[in-house]
Amino acid sequence: MKARLKNDAGVVKQVKVGFSWTTFFFGFLPALFRGDLKWAAIMLIIEGVLGSFTFGIGAGITGIVFSFVYNKIHIKDLLEKGYRPADDQTERELVSRGIISDYQQAV
Repeated sequence: MKARLKNDAGVVKQVKVGFSWTTFFFGFLPALFRGDLKWAAIMLIIEGVLGSFTFGIGAGITGIVFSFVYNKIHIKDLLEKGYRPADDQTERELVSRGIISDYQQAV
C-alpha cells in the first residue's frame, strides 16, 4: 500500500508502507535516491563493516533486515519533518501498522 503524506506547504509525497523491495535488491541506493542521506550512510557503513568480516554474507543479511524496516523508518523521518497523513485512509493505515498513535491523529 502507498501512503500519502502532506506538509504545511502543500507538498504531497507518496511513500510505500511495508516491505521495501527496492532496498532488498539495491541496498542503500533507494535511501540515497530519496535524499535520505543519514540512513543511506548508516546502511552503507553497516553493510561494509559486516560484509568485510563475513565475505559479503553479512551485507546480504543487513539488506534483508533493512528491507523489512526501511519504509517505516522513512515514514517516521518524514513525520518528524512536518509531514502529516494527507487523507483518512493513510491515517488509518499508519495507525494500524503502529507507525503513528491515536494521540498523533488528533494533533
